[in-house]
Amino acid sequence: MTTGHAPALHIDGAIATLTLRRPKVANRLELSDLDVLLAHLADVNARAEVRVLQLTSEGRHFCSGFNLGQVGASGGDAADRFEAVALAIEQARPVTVAAIRGGAFGGAVDLALSCDFRIGTTACEMFIPAARLGLHFYRGGMERLVTRLGLAAAKRLLLAVETLDATALHQIGLLDRVLAPEALDSEAAAFCAHLAGMAPLALLPMKQHLNAIARGALDPQALARDIAVAAASQDLQEGGQAWAQKRTPHFTGC
Repeated sequence: MTTGHAPALHIDGAIATLTLRRPKVANRLELSDLDVLLAHLADVNARAEVRVLQLTSEGRHFCSGFNLGQVGASGGDAADRFEAVALAIEQARPVTVAAIRGGAFGGAVDLALSCDFRIGTTACEMFIPAARLGLHFYRGGMERLVTRLGLAAAKRLLLAVETLDATALHQIGLLDRVLAPEALDSEAAAFCAHLAGMAPLALLPMKQHLNAIARGALDPQALARDIAVAAASQDLQEGGQAWAQKRTPHFTGC
């Protein structure tokens, strides 16, 4: 029996918000939720007006990972399906921001790490109990932990199964900013609005190329093409004029 509701997507202009809605079970993800998340991400990617995607949650905690009681019901592919969601978040066209309150446990740590930015509260704590449960963490998650946080931090989380508080999470780079719990919603909204005000022909391709550089998979031809598109854009002219006139630019993606 599931508790709560499937993840919900809300789009307001350039900003989309994806909300986890099972607060009574710390926003644990069910098998059906994985398909819903993939569908929502595909919807967001198809909407050219969306420049920023916020991942957030209801209740006290961000997410307690996957419902391990459904592993058998998945036909053995639960890890593959969860990994597909994390990869889809990482590869999402918009810039992604995780607004994290309370705990993130297990695979939820990787969902947060898949986002471009992570804003958390002083109440945050994270741990990955895979080794304690006898589970081998999936490849994509291990790669993100090592490439984004470093080998030592990855070992603390995966091998020693340390529970890291907000201070430690900030120190290793898993949290970019730490706020008082009551400030999270407003500060996350302000940061998303800040990102949404950037020029999309620069913002969105640079995100993809930075991630490719981190993986050692940069496509020089694609990079050169995107640089040329931005250089020939009306947005570049608008940005220069707005800078000279000391006003906020209005970018159209053209």
